[in-house]
Amino acid sequence: MHRAHATAETIERIFEDLQLEIPTRDTDLVEAGALDSMAFVQLLLQLEKRLGVTVTLDALELDHFRTIHAIAAFVERQTARVDPAARVS
Repeated sequence: MHRAHATAETIERIFEDLQLEIPTRDTDLVEAGALDSMAFVQLLLQLEKRLGVTVTLDALELDHFRTIHAIAAFVERQTARVDPAARVS
């Protein structure tokens, strides 16, 4: 659980660095208008740079990116696929 929390904090910092205010980790980023196409591309670049997660075309599902919690869960799943030792028991 601690790792997921740290991942969510990193994602919050990414949004701050992109100068996007997100009220809560459960805010729907699409409905709030925070995640437009340019912000989405920047988010993907930052996920790769800061968390080592490359998002493939097959993984591009909007629901994975609706909230900070959803993004963090997605990152955790992707990381666990690449590094089985990273799985949280």
